[in-house]
Amino acid sequence: MSPRAAKRRDFDQLERRRRQAAKLLDRGFSQAEVARRTKVSRESVRRWANRIAASGAAEGLKKAGRAGRTARLGPAELEKLEQMLLAGPEKSGFPNGLWTLDRIAEVVRKQFGVKYHRGHVWWILRRKLGWSCQRPVGRARERNEAAIADWQENIWPALKKKLKKKAGSSSSWTKAG
Repeated sequence: MSPRAAKRRDFDQLERRRRQAAKLLDRGFSQAEVARRTKVSRESVRRWANRIAASGAAEGLKKAGRAGRTARLGPAELEKLEQMLLAGPEKSGFPNGLWTLDRIAEVVRKQFGVKYHRGHVWWILRRKLGWSCQRPVGRARERNEAAIADWQENIWPALKKKLKKKAGSSSSWTKAG
C-alpha cells in the first residue's frame, strides 16, 4: 500500500480544494490552469465543472460521505462480541479455554450472521477492539497452589545445599598501609 493510500482522507480539505477550483473557474481560468493551481488532474476539474453546471457550486461540490463499505458489525455488536470473548471460549461451546481466529469467526457467524475471513477477524480484534495475541499460560488446571506454596516454603529450603563459610581466599584484597 502506498503511503498516500495509507492516510485517511480529509473530506473537509478535499471540499475546500473543490471550492477553490470553482472560484478559479468563475474568475475565467481555463480548466488546465485550475488543475495546475489546485494540483489535481484536468479530468477532476472537468468533472467538477460539469457538476457545477448541472447542480450549482453549493450542491455539486459538497464533500463526499464516508469512504469505503459500511461496517457489517456496528459498535453495539462489537461490544457484545467483546463481552462474549471475555466470558471465554467454554461459554461459547468450545472444549478448552483458547480463542483462535477460526473460533472467533465461527462465533461471529453464529451470533451475528456475518461471515468473516480469519484475517479480517484479526483486523477487528486488533484495530476495533484493541486486543493483541497472547500465548496461553502453561499451567495445569489441576495445579494445587497451596501444595506448591508449602513445598517452596518447607521442603525446598531443606533440600538446598547450604553454603559453607570459607576461610579467607588467597586472592583477597586488603588496604595497604
